Amino acid sequence: MMTPDRWVVLITGLLLVAFIIWFFWLKRSKGVRASDMSGGYQEAMILVKGGYTPDTIIVRRDKPVRLNFRREETASCSDKVVFEHFNKSAELPTGELVAVELMPREAGEFSFACPMGMLRGRLIVE
Repeated sequence: MMTPDRWVVLITGLLLVAFIIWFFWLKRSKGVRASDMSGGYQEAMILVKGGYTPDTIIVRRDKPVRLNFRREETASCSDKVVFEHFNKSAELPTGELVAVELMPREAGEFSFACPMGMLRGRLIVE
């Protein structure tokens, strides 16, 4: 038979696990629309610090995209970003601005992440 204190510990643990699952895998942000810049690029600035901010970028298809990453941490997981669908990746040295250029040809939702998949973002192509 479980005592009341064990029930409290069990319920608290289950709630913590549910929160972690939601925070890392299920949380969705509305997204930020990339800005139209001279030169025809759609551009967005992404801060890398404990995650990608913003983590959802909205762009139009058939128009070049330039995502400017600035890494403000030294965690080894965040030292690279991978765009699997576009077959692109980039090293992200701490404190430097790194531009990743893509040409989205089809509408859809495409993920980008660190090599371990702990930091994740989305590129929504309309």
